[in-house]
Amino acid sequence: MKAALYEQFAGPMRICQVPDPTPPADGVVVRVAANGICRSDWHGWMGHDPDIRLPHVPGHELAGVVAAVGADVRRWRPGERVTVPFAGGCGRCPQCQAGQPHICDDYFQPGFTAWGSFAEYVALRYADTNLVRLPEELDFVAAASLGCRFITSFRAVVHQGRVAPGEWVAVHGCGGVGLAVVMIAVAAGAQVITVDVKDETLAFAETLGATHTLNARQVDDVPAAIHDLTGGAHLSLDALGSHATCANSIACLRKRGRHVQVGLLLAEDRDPPLPMHLVIARELEIRGSHGMPAHDYPAMLDLIRAGKLDPRKLVRKTVSLEESVAELTGMGEFQGVGVTVIDRF
Repeated sequence: MKAALYEQFAGPMRICQVPDPTPPADGVVVRVAANGICRSDWHGWMGHDPDIRLPHVPGHELAGVVAAVGADVRRWRPGERVTVPFAGGCGRCPQCQAGQPHICDDYFQPGFTAWGSFAEYVALRYADTNLVRLPEELDFVAAASLGCRFITSFRAVVHQGRVAPGEWVAVHGCGGVGLAVVMIAVAAGAQVITVDVKDETLAFAETLGATHTLNARQVDDVPAAIHDLTGGAHLSLDALGSHATCANSIACLRKRGRHVQVGLLLAEDRDPPLPMHLVIARELEIRGSHGMPAHDYPAMLDLIRAGKLDPRKLVRKTVSLEESVAELTGMGEFQGVGVTVIDRF
């Protein structure tokens, strides 16, 4: 099969022929129809993820058709249209038994713990626990855009953030995650204020329903500006992952507010200094959000079918597998707006 492969971190990536995968006993092989290009893939290519072993094929935001099934799989058959959470649970560990397979003790992550979906085919473990059947109304490109950023944002806003109608939600960073947060929070009846460094991105956030936007390069004190506009956010999310966005997200909250960390804090941003004096004085709540389990997909898919959420709006560009190489390796420059999806293999 054809795949995008790199043999050294931050090194060249090339399109080449590699052996077709075979299904593990507890898994499937999926023919990839579409695959999102995510900043997490860039972090992996840069060497920021300890799970990756070289040589490596990236990719974890996938949608496609089951092509082959392992001997122990009971719920799936070839020909079924599927997607999958980027973090798959084993179904046996204490976390999985507690209904939390997205933080499994023995997790499987295509594109990280194994070769991923920048390829014509991808092998996935733990199929019975993690595969999600796609509704016919959802095309493969839209389904691929769910795979990491949208589902993580949905859980962050709805489950971890416990958003309520009328609340002020602040979003720091409007890449794919941040824009998904905007759409989901607006659909929940919240008022949204977005922060980014690009006017083009902020303008797009307004089309998704953002009430206010702030360009962080044009504001001396982002938390103070948010307090002036809103009285302080009830819920704030760092959707980028940096020292500045994490601290600003916490500092912009009103008393008893809730901060959710969604953006990955890696490399030089791994251990950010936090304004813990505010956490104590305002009795703030800090939570992380890491993906979403397969059993929580139906509520999100119902909102998509009802037209209350439209992840396809976030897809601003589709590319071929060959074109994906430049897209991925250039993600450190934060170019473009919205989500880019591979739809030609």
